[in-house]
Amino acid sequence: MYLDIHKEAEDKMKRTIEIYKEELKGIRAGRANPALLDQITLDYYGTITPLKQLASITAPEPRLLVIQPWDVNLIPAIEKAILKSDLGLNPSNDGKLIRLPIPLLTEERRKELVKLVKKSCENAKVSIRNIRRETIDEIKKMEKNKELSEDDRKAAENETQKITDNYVKLIDELTSKKEEELLEL
Repeated sequence: MYLDIHKEAEDKMKRTIEIYKEELKGIRAGRANPALLDQITLDYYGTITPLKQLASITAPEPRLLVIQPWDVNLIPAIEKAILKSDLGLNPSNDGKLIRLPIPLLTEERRKELVKLVKKSCENAKVSIRNIRRETIDEIKKMEKNKELSEDDRKAAENETQKITDNYVKLIDELTSKKEEELLEL
């Protein structure tokens, strides 16, 4: 009965964590990482397509990304998409590929990125709490419909809170790990 509700809530929370991890990948830490460009999309013959589907992205050096599009005609569009993104990177091309040097992060920029991580963390926690609220509402509805006793409702609410606490703790761990990565010199 309420176990199905917990399973569904936990699945939603897992998806929230995956989305949060993807957001963190997009926040650069001063090292070249192809995942940095995962959020970049461009119009490819009328279809919005992720850059990683249109080119090979490699990190041959710690501070350099190389983008080699399958279609050389895409180079100007890729450059525009990178410049339009909030990554703060300046691409250069040689007609066949795009080089994307990753500049050293200033202390000020590191602090801005940490603030961005904290904002993203708070959004993820709000999502988790909303899932908890929806789950508890559903449990209360079950009690109202006489599907659960009051004791079962309390037990189900406690279990929901335990699940929520585990996922909030996981978000905090991911956040502190990313903050350390950003602040290391």
